Amino acid sequence: MKINMDELLDSMLEGISNMDYVRSEDIPNIELYMDQVTSFMDEQLNSSKRYDDDKILTKTMINNYAKNNLLPPPVKKKYSKEHVIVMILRQSCPSRILRQFLLQLRKSILVQTVLLMLHLSTKKSATRQRARSRT
Repeated sequence: MKINMDELLDSMLEGISNMDYVRSEDIPNIELYMDQVTSFMDEQLNSSKRYDDDKILTKTMINNYAKNNLLPPPVKKKYSKEHVIVMILRQSCPSRILRQFLLQLRKSILVQTVLLMLHLSTKKSATRQRARSRT
């Protein structure tokens, strides 16, 4: 299945433009414990709940994100502003779209890494050949 990146980005932008968002100045500049993170997320993303008793983010979800490398691990059980931003993005974007975007991003990074390695190895080979020809 081939993904059209333009359609994917358009779909993400459309979804983002239709939802409430958290302004960066609303995110605390101090590190938060997990209970503080879940409370903050419930307050800030309250409008995206389907039912009043729904939770936006649970402790289990946060732990699973960290275990599955979707979120960097906390530092001394505290979460930074960057952690909170990742969690907001994770909760705000439809999971299918986000997953496809991350897969495409990984592929792109992998391709760039391979090209860089090939470029560096070609340069190294050329340098060795010049050194041999001088001797």
